[in-house]
Amino acid sequence: MTYRFPIIILQNKDGMYTARVPTLRGCHTQAKSLPQLHKRMREVIALCAEVEWDKNHSLPHDTFVGFQQIDIDL
Repeated sequence: MTYRFPIIILQNKDGMYTARVPTLRGCHTQAKSLPQLHKRMREVIALCAEVEWDKNHSLPHDTFVGFQQIDIDL
């Protein structure tokens, strides 16, 4: 069965990419390039999904709605 997981990708000031899967607790990684990040994300998602399946015998079925940024004056 194929599952689709939303990923949040950010790039820091040093150019490093970080990504996380909000629906899988602790599922995150980082890389210097987007292709490398995608490869690592596939690996870490497989591991996190296996742990989730072992704990709950199911995987989250949340539907991606959208992404928003909020500006706050500090």
